[in-house]
Amino acid sequence: MRRTERPDAPSLGGRLARGLAILLVSALIGVLTAGLALPFVGLVGFTSRAAAEATAALPRELAAEPLVQRTRVLDGRGRVLARFYEQYRITVPLAKIAPVMRDAIVAIEDSRFYEHGAFDVQGTLRALVANQRHGRTVQGGSTLTQQLVKLMLLSRADTPEERQAATAQTYQRKFRELRYAMALERQHTKGWILQRYLNLAYFGDGAYGIEAAARHYFSTHAAQLTLGQAAMLAGLVQNPSGYAPTQHPRRALERRNVVLARMGQVGAVPSQRAEQAQRSRLGLRVQPIPRGCAASYAPWFCSYVLEYLLHDPSLGDTREQRLHRLRTGGLTVRTTLDPGMQHAAQSAVRRHVLPTDRAIGALALVEPGTGNVRAVAQSRPMGDDVRKGETFLNYVVPTKYGDSNGFQAGSTFKVFVLAAAIQQGIPLTTQIRAPEQVEIPVRRYRGCRGHLRSDAIWKPRNSTGSGTFDLYSGTRLSVNTFFAQLELRTGLCRPYRLAQQMGIRLTDPDNQQVPSFTLGVVATNPLAMAGAYATFAARGVHCAPRPVTTIHDRAGTLVERIAPQCERVLTPAQADAVNLILRGLQQPGGFGYEAGLALDQPSAAKTGTTDGHRAVWFMGYTPNLVAASMIAGADRQGHWLSLNGQTLAGQYVNAAHGSTTAGPMWFDAMKVVQRWLPDRRFHRPDPRLVAGVRMPDHPSDSG
Repeated sequence: MRRTERPDAPSLGGRLARGLAILLVSALIGVLTAGLALPFVGLVGFTSRAAAEATAALPRELAAEPLVQRTRVLDGRGRVLARFYEQYRITVPLAKIAPVMRDAIVAIEDSRFYEHGAFDVQGTLRALVANQRHGRTVQGGSTLTQQLVKLMLLSRADTPEERQAATAQTYQRKFRELRYAMALERQHTKGWILQRYLNLAYFGDGAYGIEAAARHYFSTHAAQLTLGQAAMLAGLVQNPSGYAPTQHPRRALERRNVVLARMGQVGAVPSQRAEQAQRSRLGLRVQPIPRGCAASYAPWFCSYVLEYLLHDPSLGDTREQRLHRLRTGGLTVRTTLDPGMQHAAQSAVRRHVLPTDRAIGALALVEPGTGNVRAVAQSRPMGDDVRKGETFLNYVVPTKYGDSNGFQAGSTFKVFVLAAAIQQGIPLTTQIRAPEQVEIPVRRYRGCRGHLRSDAIWKPRNSTGSGTFDLYSGTRLSVNTFFAQLELRTGLCRPYRLAQQMGIRLTDPDNQQVPSFTLGVVATNPLAMAGAYATFAARGVHCAPRPVTTIHDRAGTLVERIAPQCERVLTPAQADAVNLILRGLQQPGGFGYEAGLALDQPSAAKTGTTDGHRAVWFMGYTPNLVAASMIAGADRQGHWLSLNGQTLAGQYVNAAHGSTTAGPMWFDAMKVVQRWLPDRRFHRPDPRLVAGVRMPDHPSDSG
């Protein structure tokens, strides 16, 4: 009968056996040192006393550190979005490993595992004779426990020197393994040792541990492995690359049959059953091992999450420490991603911009009041094949998280001037004559440090007509010369500060606090713009975009809860006034309405088209979701191009605009998403708190 437990205290016989083992090392070390086929006579001078002294100088225990485990990233519904790892491993207890798998590994690697301690004298002598007979190493004498020691030392090796020490073909390494093996046998049961070994061993193809190997090669679990499957996996540990079934199926089959034959010889299974199994095929059902974000159904959101976590000090003091913990710590990261919204966003992007188009399509969806990022999608796939349009640049998110320098946002920046005017008490009914072109000396504009010092003349032009406009009509028609003059009244400092408070990264006031600020000459990204517009939908409260809510360790203990980071930027009445005006773009006479972009739910919007039509934007939102839609002209290297004259998803673009080019992509996503949004209305601004409020021809919703 096999012994699965060892006594807590070693017996006198056990102590004598271990002492004898040390004395025998001097004569048997040649076979223990795999690859050193030394003749027996060469070992005579290596005395038992030297062996005992060398062994006594080594540490007595080898701490069983937690196994390296993958980190799981979950979407908002708890489904796996991605896995981060250095070694793809899924740790399981021995009870969840099929008995036939345990028998197979013991039969082929250490058939006397349950009869001996750390050192197997009988097995070592047998291997010594075989090796001397052949003049080379044909059998190893290491026990499973000694093999486990080697695996444990390799798993914790952080430097090339430590890895070399763990695998060096020397007597010193074998002595060290033996001493550690003796400690393991003294401290742990055979069951613990076998469980640890099966969870630590490498089975090739990037699969570490028996559960990962079972899933990869056979699309099953370790608990459900059959005899043939178990034998094939047991055969891999000796040479994972040489017997790899995906690369060398014939060798893998031969090796599997060797294991089956051995199982029959040692009585692990009846001989007849072993012979029958040898006639079967390998029966592979290979399941690709997930490779980080590239294997995710939302690769660009995943990439954003990874970079977000690599900036989180709770995971380590340096980027390297955080990455190591993410790849080895077995964390569970819960994100804000909504799978349905992500699918709708990605489908919309794919319909409007192809990966190989000379353009980039991007969508970012953010929830007002929390900053929860619900979806991130872009037209270019993740990868390094430029001919297929692949890239590793994430154009949807800030440079900090995606390495893209961003794109100008055009007239979508006019809302910052609009909000500043409302905040300063300028009535919504204020009328300004806006001709087709105006000429304004730059020095008339006030920045945060006083009037600008320049003799230049700014000459903005309209593309949407001329006349006299108020804040309602000037915004709805996005009249450039109207906002150039409104900006004279607000000054540059207040819109600039508001944009910063709403999450737009502005760090160069000398070059960014300029009259053309209102026309969106500052480079930004869809996620930041979605977060900024969410301030209006949340009635003046800005919440920083947040892709992660909680992080738990491998034991399920909470590591960090990432709460919304919110602050009030505008009063509710001021934000309500902005919403009232932007609702006009989605009503008769507004660009969004005329382009057929009105939803079944109340919505507001602002369009943007940059100079030269290099980027077009549609910033649309309901009271509970903001979606930033951007299409930007770019070559394969990401250099800006005009969208005019380009072909997008097979359709020729004569002249690109926010409402007609980016708007339809926004609408295709939002017409799907709106079904999941709770019915809510915008609030009507209080006339006592906002000057010049009047009801438009198509009134806003009341709250």
